[in-house]
Formats: sequence, C-alpha cells, structure tokens
Amino acid sequence: MEAQLHAKPHAQVEWSTGFCDCSSDCGNCCITLCCPCITFGQVAEIVDRGSTSCCAAGALYMLIDLITSCGRMYACFYSGKMRAQYNIKGDGCTDCLKHFCCNLCALTQQYRELKHRGFDMSLGWAGNAEKQQNQGGVAMGAPAFQGGMTR
Repeated sequence: MEAQLHAKPHAQVEWSTGFCDCSSDCGNCCITLCCPCITFGQVAEIVDRGSTSCCAAGALYMLIDLITSCGRMYACFYSGKMRAQYNIKGDGCTDCLKHFCCNLCALTQQYRELKHRGFDMSLGWAGNAEKQQNQGGVAMGAPAFQGGMTR
C-alpha cells in the first residue's frame, strides 16, 4: 500500500510533432488557415470524447471569436485539456503563448497529435470508437463492462 502512495507519476511526453510543422499536413494547414473553427471543432470533439460535437464546438469558437476576438483563449483551454489527457509536457502559460502567437500552428499541432495517436479526424469521436470496436478493441474512453445484471 505504501509503495502505491509514493509511486512516481507517468513521465510526461513531448508533442509528437513540432509547433511549426504545419506544412507536414498541407490539407489541414489550408483548412485551418481559411476556417480555424473546423479544425478546432474536430479537435474539441475528440478531446471531449464525443460530449461536444464538432459543429457545436466549431460554431462556438467562431461566435466567441467574432464577438470578443477571444477564440484563441477558448482554443487554449482545449490545449491544456488535451495535454492533461495525454500527459504531454507543457503548461497553461505556454499554451496561451502558442495560441496568441500563432493560432494556426497551435491548432494544427493539436490536430496532428490526435492523428498521430490513431484518430481519423474525419470520423469524429463516435466513428473512431466504432472503428476501434470493429477492429476487436474496446471503445476508446468507454469502460469495458458486460451488460445486464449477474448473480
């Protein structure tokens, strides 16, 4: 029991791609340049594990950005959420600096990170979970359990 209390946390990892590697996925780079709300929505749906839809997150991002010019702050929040989920090195200050200096680079880095982790961004959360189940795995983020009551 005492060993569990003093166990070291998992080591934090680096982002799988660099901050300025936007051109490594030219298609996503162009989409993000023209309409960042699309990339943001795709990232938010996966990070929120399907509790937020791509359309709702993207529309909210666009609305916040149009009314207050603070869409970057909203995206910064998701950077922190994603770092926490995947134990990626960084902190809130760095997240904000990245989004305020180059939101395009920050959003595409998040997108590439999720792709690197095996997500097909065009499928969304539900599509990725279904794909995982069809390949014989457990749905991502969903607990494995047997249905019904047993005695």
